[in-house]
Amino acid sequence: MPVVGNLYHVYILASDRNGTLYIGVTGSLAQRIHQHRNGTAEGFTKRYGVTRLVHVEEFGDVHLAIAREKALKKWRRAWKLDLIERDNPEWSDLFDDLV
Repeated sequence: MPVVGNLYHVYILASDRNGTLYIGVTGSLAQRIHQHRNGTAEGFTKRYGVTRLVHVEEFGDVHLAIAREKALKKWRRAWKLDLIERDNPEWSDLFDDLV
C-alpha cells in the first residue's frame, strides 16, 4: 500500500564533476543534504567529501523511492554519469535551489 502525504527523494551527490558519487534516499531532502554538507552524516560522504547535489528524483511513495535508489546503485557508473549529464550538464550544485 502506498504511503501518501509525504514526498521522498532519491538523490545523487558528487565530490566534483565526474568525481566520486553517492546515491541516497530521504524523506527530508534539504535537511539530509545539509547533514552531508556539514559533515554530520558519518560515513562515505564525509570520508570522501561528497557534498555536491547533482541529481534529484521525487516520489510520493517511499517504497518506489527505495526501489529506485537500489536500482540506481546497481547501474554502471557510465549510466549514472549519463543520467546526471542529461538533466544537469553543468554539474551545478542543486542544493541552492532547495533553500
